[in-house]
Order: sequence, then structure tokens, then C-alpha cells
Amino acid sequence: MRLLSAAWLACGASLALTEPARAFDWFGLFGSEPEPPAPSATALPYAAKITGTDDSDVLTAVQDASVLYRLRQEGPPDGEGLVRRAEADLGKIADVLSGYGYYQGRVEIRIDGVPVAPGRTEAAVRAAERWRNRGLVPVKVAVDLGPLYTLRRIAVRDRNGLRLPEETVPPRLTRVDDDVPARSATVLAREALIVDHLRSLGHPFAKVVSRDPVVDDAAHVMDVTFTLEPGPVAGLGQVSVRGAEGIDPATIRSFIYAEPGDPYSPQAVAAIRRSVARIEGIGSVRVREGETLDANGNLPLFVDLTERERNLVGVSARYSTVDGPGVRAYYANRNLFGGGETFRLDADIYYLGLGYDPFAQQRKLAGIGTNGLGGRLSATYVQPALWGTRNDFLANVFVAREVQQSYLVDGGGASGSIRHRFSDTFSAQIGLDAQVGRSQDALGTVNYRLIGVPASVTYDSTDSLLDPTKGFRAIASLAAYPGAVSDPGILVAKAQGSTYYSLDDESRFILAGRIGFGSVSGAKLGEIPDNFRFFAGGGGSVRGYPYRTLGPIGPFNLPIGGRSLLEASIEARIKVTDTIGVVPFFDAGTAFASSLPNFDETIRKSVGIGLRYYTGIGPIRADLAFPLDAYKGGHVRPAVLYLSLGQAF
Repeated sequence: MRLLSAAWLACGASLALTEPARAFDWFGLFGSEPEPPAPSATALPYAAKITGTDDSDVLTAVQDASVLYRLRQEGPPDGEGLVRRAEADLGKIADVLSGYGYYQGRVEIRIDGVPVAPGRTEAAVRAAERWRNRGLVPVKVAVDLGPLYTLRRIAVRDRNGLRLPEETVPPRLTRVDDDVPARSATVLAREALIVDHLRSLGHPFAKVVSRDPVVDDAAHVMDVTFTLEPGPVAGLGQVSVRGAEGIDPATIRSFIYAEPGDPYSPQAVAAIRRSVARIEGIGSVRVREGETLDANGNLPLFVDLTERERNLVGVSARYSTVDGPGVRAYYANRNLFGGGETFRLDADIYYLGLGYDPFAQQRKLAGIGTNGLGGRLSATYVQPALWGTRNDFLANVFVAREVQQSYLVDGGGASGSIRHRFSDTFSAQIGLDAQVGRSQDALGTVNYRLIGVPASVTYDSTDSLLDPTKGFRAIASLAAYPGAVSDPGILVAKAQGSTYYSLDDESRFILAGRIGFGSVSGAKLGEIPDNFRFFAGGGGSVRGYPYRTLGPIGPFNLPIGGRSLLEASIEARIKVTDTIGVVPFFDAGTAFASSLPNFDETIRKSVGIGLRYYTGIGPIRADLAFPLDAYKGGHVRPAVLYLSLGQAF
């Protein structure tokens, strides 16, 4: 048994945890290893060769640590300089081997066959000098890894040497699987998990004051004992805000839901950062923790903010196989009156005639008059934190021509609502909505005038908008358009929920599920405008089927939508590497003519496989879907490919 120095272990870990910068040379197209400098009377260039390991990670770490290897393009002036490099490498490379679990590893460096040993360097210096002005000095770094040590036991004790209770340090944090290499990186990662767990229990100053690794050379194993100082349990203290002087402080504070005395946790601190970042005019958000507790035993927090540019203009072009080509432009002011208000103008125009339009002839036969040109012009205003409260005012006006494959809607409207934010994850909204327009489809023409009260609730505890790995997301809405002031009088209900469950600590295997429901009642199907009916099919619904085609089929074999909807999806999101993932999925759903799903329509199903490329802003998605059911609407292809940014749900 021998006790390793913690500093030595940490040194090895720093090398093991460093991700080196690597240059790739594909078939020599981008150049190869540069030639060393030519021999001269003033320098001793050399050729360094490292042998003894086939482990690419160990070899890369040795190369990164080796002075000889890193400076191989810069020949020393004399033999003494070359030997000094070799002497430095003896200790550095030995630390690398220990960091990777090879605690009996040895390193031998020879210069022209002469070994380099501390205190006996004259022969190696002479051997190097013999190559002056003749050629490259041959330098060989021979690594003997020896046996790989494994981690046998992890113990956590307090300063008095007593084991901490399981409720403080649960067994899962100290449990060691068989054949885990005793690498310093593994030890330090486990230490970080233990400290993070203590912080999640409300100990902001938890720390490991010492780590004592002991290796058993006979059994080739390591035991590690951590001495842990939990520190006091604390609550959240006063939150101080600095920066973003152009935005009313009352607006910023309305998005901080934590109150002094609330339990401290890293998740609570992250929630402050996430909620404040929701203010459109805020750029960066940094939350710093105090170094000491206040008089009440709470931890002060400091929020440092920067502002975004107020004015934003954007233009984009797109092409969709559903909508054809399109152009979108917008203008936004993200702090209109200094209270974080946002005002946005959006203009969107597209031309269906140049997309994949299998229903063009059928629309013509049905008398749906359209030249394929559609678009929308809208203005949106949001005033957050009315009078410093957690109430937001939202207003919108729009005019639009919605051209879909089976219908045409010309309309416009205005709405206003109040949203109350109960917390960062839960909000409720109620308002007034008025719309007028004309809808044309295979069933005929509907002239509508709707005035109603929409209400909704939203809950989102997921950890990411584009790539959630845990949590639950749900939205439910109910909009009543009474017949006394509306034509037709209808009641529209919608609900959708999704959940995400990680099967491992690193979130490399995630199960995701989604279910959606919709219902509109109060009028017959043919009396309801098409933009208030339900359609299924497409990339955000049942993949593999044409967009908005699943459900009741009317005259001329055109989809006419339904008064209710039911659909569901399940995915297994599997990360193969840090940047590549595969996603097998199953979708099912359709729309129904009845106001509640009566299953007169066949539930359409599809399966598929997806590829994900994970980027800093979210995954790039490519899904290949295979429909499993034919249907009388036709136009079903054997397979359909979808490309987009972000997960399907």
C-alpha cells in the first residue's frame, strides 16, 4: 500500500482532462507533418519518437505533456539544452501515466541510444553533440505502461474521520462498478458529483478539503477517501441587480421569482438566470453567488446584465415542399418605452403554386379560387410587468390570406390579453379575440364573424427549448365564441403535453413522448371556418403523411378537416457521440368529423428513424418517416424526409 500525493493526482488529472487541439490530414490534402529544421552549426534539431502504447488517448496526452514532442520543430542550441528537455519529460510523462491509472508505468528516454538519467547526463550530451551539423539527433521516448489499476472503493468522511450519513451522501455517489480504471479524471469527476449533490441539498459552500488516494501495488487497485466539509445550510438572500440601466428595474425584478429565505440550490440560481433572460431587451445574464452568508444565514446573489440593441430588422427566404417559396421580413423594437416593451411587425408571403401541390386540380374543380399567393401581415405588442407586477399585456392585429392545399381563408383580426406569471414554469392567460373573414373549401364558403374570450394555461419544467432532456411541457386552451355575438357560435378546446425522461446521468438515452387533443363544438363541420378545424399529418404531427391531410375527406377527394383531433408520438433519442444521435420514432393520429374523437376515422400510424447533429444552438434534425397506412386522400409516398432545427417536440 502507498499513499499518493493529492497534488500529483491532480496534476495527472489536469493532463487527462485536457482536450488537445488536433490537426487532421485527410489523404495529405491539407499538408502533413512539417519538416524539422535542417542541421546546422548553431542548432541541434532532432527526431522524437514515442513508443510503447497503442492507446490513442494516452499517446495524445503524452505528446501534449512532452516538451521534446511539443518543441520538436525548434532545435536547441546544444546537447545540454536537448538533455534538459528530456529530463523535464521524465517526470511529466510519469504523471500522465499515473493520471491514466498506470501507477507502475515507467519512462525511458534515449538520445542516440544513450539513456537520460538525472545526475548522469554527460554521456547523453556527448551523444547529441556528435550529430551537430550532420543530421537529426535520434531521440526515443519508450513508455512502459505496466498494469492498469482499477478503482476499488470510495469513502467520504467528515473532518473528524466519521462517515457521513446516507441522506447526505447516498450510496450511488460512492458506488464503484467493476473494472473502472483508477484515473485521476475519474476520481475528480466523482468528487465534483459529491460536491454538487451537497450544493443541491442547500449547502452552497460544500467542498472537499482533502482527497487521499491509496494504491495497492499487489492487487493493482486504488482506494480513495474524501474528507468533506458540507458547510452550513443556507437560503437564498437578497438579489442585487446591476446593469441594463435602460430597462425599468421593476420589470427585471418581476422576472425574479425567488424570495429571500427560499431554499438555496444551484437549480434555483439557474432559474433566476433563465427567467431574467426571457426579457427581450436583455442580452447576457450572469448570476454570482456571495462569498459569505448574511445575518439571516442566507446567501446573497448578484445579477449582472447587459442590454441588446433595441432595433432589429431581419429578412429571410425559404422554400418548402408544402408552401413553395417564401420571403419573410420583420422589424422589432425590444425596449420601446424603457420598460422592456416589445413591438414587432411581421410580413410573410409565399407562393403555393411552386411547391408540391397534389391537390391543385382538385381545388380548381371544387371552385376554390386562388392563384397560390398567400401571406400574413401582423403587429404584436407586449408590455411585461404591468405596474411592476407579474402581469403582462399582449396585443396583436393581423390580416392574412391562408392558402393551403385544400382550402383558402381570407381574414383578419385583433386580440388583447393579460398573462399572469405564477412562476418561471407556470402562467395563465385570458383575453378578448375578434376575427372576421371568409373560408372556402370543398364543402362551400363560410363567412364568419367571431368575438370571444380565449383562456389558456402553460406549464414548462423542461431544461431546454430546442433539446429538452427532462421535465414536462403542457399547454391547454379554451376559447368561447358565443352565438349571441359570433357567427357561428363555437367553443374551441386544445391541449398538448410532452414529457422527457433521461435513462442515464449524462442524458445520452432519452425517452420522449407527446400527446395532442383538440375539439371544436357548437356548429356543424361545414359551418366552421377551415382555420378553426383540425388537420393531422406532417412534420409536427404524424410524420410520413402529407401536411394537414389526415382526417375527414370531402367532395373532390379533398381533406376538409375535423371537429376533433387526437395524435401522439414517442421517440428514443440516443446519442452515439457528443455531436451525433439517432432517433427511432413512432407517430399516430388523425382528425375526426365529430366534436369528440369517436374513432370513425382510422388512426394513421408511421414509424421512422432520425439523425441528429448537435450544435451549440440546438440539434439539426433529419427524420425519415415511413407511413404504415394508406388512406383515401391518396398522395402518400413510401418515405418522407424532414429537415429542421430542434427536436420534433
